[in-house]
Amino acid sequence: MLYDMTRRIGSLLGRAVYRPTIEGVEHIPATGPVLLASNHLSFCDSVVIPLAVPRRVRFLAKAEYFEGAGVRGRLSKATFSALGAVPVRRGRGRDAVDALEIGLRILKDGEAFAIYPEGSRSPDGRLYRGRTGVAHLALTSHAPVVPVALSGTQEIQPIGARLPRVRPIRIRFGAPLDFSFGYDHLKPGRARRVVTDEIMAAIQALSGQEEAGGYNEHASRAEG
Repeated sequence: MLYDMTRRIGSLLGRAVYRPTIEGVEHIPATGPVLLASNHLSFCDSVVIPLAVPRRVRFLAKAEYFEGAGVRGRLSKATFSALGAVPVRRGRGRDAVDALEIGLRILKDGEAFAIYPEGSRSPDGRLYRGRTGVAHLALTSHAPVVPVALSGTQEIQPIGARLPRVRPIRIRFGAPLDFSFGYDHLKPGRARRVVTDEIMAAIQALSGQEEAGGYNEHASRAEG
């Protein structure tokens, strides 16, 4: 109930202030597991996606967002909790594995789970090579993958900016990708690489971003 109320109010306010262009919402299944694989341009992407999707979306967020002190800390915890965020630790050896296990449980529970295959925000607006955690989730859960392309969010809250700005944004959802069969002939590592590259190609086709041709070295391993 809290999520529905937060999403409804936040969506109304967001649409009134930012007037976003949202395309392809019909591609998101109304029920059942679905993996939303998005490019990543800004901190606010994790607010934009849940408010644009007409069903509950779970995503991973740094545990620090849930542990702050004072009014600001409590507000951060309440906001991320209401948006469906799941706290996760970063920086330890098992963090990436733990994050994927959380995502897999969410999908097995029939929910929508959002992930940024690049691993972290793009520092220059280009699309970086995807990390194979997204393919592990898709191949293990057999959930459809809906590619997502965000544009303009980097202008709302650029890296290092303290306060958001009002800028036009666009959210595009692509047709679902099915990876539930057709990859058994490949070794697991190769299958994950092939699937990840297909997902990133779908995101690039929607976003039109220039491809960086390599990994985002600022990416946290816990983000896939």
